[in-house]
Amino acid sequence: MACLDRRDLGLLALRVGTGAVLAAHGTQKLAGWFGGGGIEGTTAAMEAMGFHPPKHSAVAAGLGEAGGGALLALGLATPAAGAAAAGAMAGAVAVHAPAGFFVQSGGYEYPAFLGFTAAAIGLTGPGRYSVDHVTRNVFNRPWMVALAFTAGAAAAAAVVGRRAKGRAVVDPDTT
Repeated sequence: MACLDRRDLGLLALRVGTGAVLAAHGTQKLAGWFGGGGIEGTTAAMEAMGFHPPKHSAVAAGLGEAGGGALLALGLATPAAGAAAAGAMAGAVAVHAPAGFFVQSGGYEYPAFLGFTAAAIGLTGPGRYSVDHVTRNVFNRPWMVALAFTAGAAAAAAVVGRRAKGRAVVDPDTT
């Protein structure tokens, strides 16, 4: 049996911890678990925050967090999981940005940290203690990293840009 590798153990701990937090947040949005609003409450919140269409935005945010988080925790399709979670967090950062950086004033510190961590895991890879490793990295190829992060960045930019444009039309004094 091979010796335990500290880097792989560290990646396992980071993946499982980050993935679990993201999955919990996503299931609040999708299913109302852990005191969340479920899809109806999240849809109403998305509309109030200026995301359109609000139900599609709620589902996308919930799936990005819950799905990306679960896949990160498992170490499965790690590039896509990291990109999906990072993209979802980009939307959250956009919402919290007007309040500044620090979370105690409602800022974007926490979603930025989750997004950067998810992206770093997606770029680094899951390590040996992962489903990707067991499946010989079928869903963790170098070209998948480029594709996943390009698609995730484009989707996040489109959603955040559409929100910003819609908010500028509603409140022209914010431009």
